[in-house]
Amino acid sequence: MLNVNNINQYYGGSHILRDVSLQVQPGQVTVLLGRNGVGKTTLLKCLMGLVPIRSGSIEFEGQAIHQATPYERARAGIGFVPQGREIFARLTVEENLRMGLAYKPASTPIPSELFELFPVLQQMLQRRGGDLSGGQQQQLAIARALAAKPRLLILDEPTEGIQPSIIKDIGRVIRMLADKGLDGERVAILLVEQYYDFAQELADDYLVMERGAVIARGAGKDMQANGVRQLVAI
Repeated sequence: MLNVNNINQYYGGSHILRDVSLQVQPGQVTVLLGRNGVGKTTLLKCLMGLVPIRSGSIEFEGQAIHQATPYERARAGIGFVPQGREIFARLTVEENLRMGLAYKPASTPIPSELFELFPVLQQMLQRRGGDLSGGQQQQLAIARALAAKPRLLILDEPTEGIQPSIIKDIGRVIRMLADKGLDGERVAILLVEQYYDFAQELADDYLVMERGAVIARGAGKDMQANGVRQLVAI
């Protein structure tokens, strides 16, 4: 579904991404790990068109998208949950969710499945996003990205600053999306994560980045045997 080939990106004279290649398949969770500052978030911004690549290619469902705008990538079926959530604090929960439907007709309803995934959001529809707890805001950010029913979901450290009970809920939702999807169509998941145990539990495949390059990759079931924890330890 997502095919990234040898992309390079620079900030000024600094070579930030170095020939990065990866694939993400429907129904699978691909986990990207690495220490702070190795280029993980920059890679995701390149995938979403927020930062241009210098060379290489990005394909989604067989179509080159590396020159497409961020909104064109969203319309193509890519959902993005950025680090830090970035919800609209002054808008209500309902208004935040409708922002995820911004390119759909105004009459498009909020999918009821979102409230099955995150029941707390239905209870708080008229509360402002800024009044929610950090964990609730993260659930809102994920639901907003899912509102348009993307076929690829990209998440940047969704467990950051979140209480353990909600981390479990988020993990359950990620696994369900990969296995079943919202409409019976399994979703491809690219997950950037610092919390190793959470990543290992969900990973079908993994990649490890260091200094802008992928230094290890393999099946999620082999993460422990391959010493991945030591590769990403601070």
